[in-house]
Amino acid sequence: MKITKDTVVTLTFRATDAKGKVLEDGKTPRAYLHGGYGNTLPGIEMALEGQEPGFETTITLQPSLAFGERDESLVTTIPKKEFPPGVKVGGQLEGSDDKGQRHLFTVTKIKGDTVHLDGNHPLAGEDLTFALKVVDVKAASAEEIAHGHAHGAHGHHH
Repeated sequence: MKITKDTVVTLTFRATDAKGKVLEDGKTPRAYLHGGYGNTLPGIEMALEGQEPGFETTITLQPSLAFGERDESLVTTIPKKEFPPGVKVGGQLEGSDDKGQRHLFTVTKIKGDTVHLDGNHPLAGEDLTFALKVVDVKAASAEEIAHGHAHGAHGHHH
């Protein structure tokens, strides 16, 4: 079966950053619902469209097809007194940007009474390389399509 909209694709992938640092080792198969559901990166969907089980490729994605460009407007500071107790570098909280969009912010630094937050994905602005191998392709169930994600062994569990 070919990979098209509303198919469940099981694949392995090894991901590295521009410096060659391994971000994902590719040993564990992952399943996703193909077709613009936001379950994988746009560049991966484009590379796999029309392919079949056994297909292998290595692609390098620019930020626009991966986790996006960095948006410096998502880097901000807040007074530590306004932050929940126990704040630590690396901690995360959900908040809104100045346009009302919801974002996950990561604490990047605590300096004196100020907490520095970054709402960008940690890999935003980076070129990423993926070694992909398609393990299986099957038609998605009506339930998977309705839920917008793959279910089962390597997908989402309810």
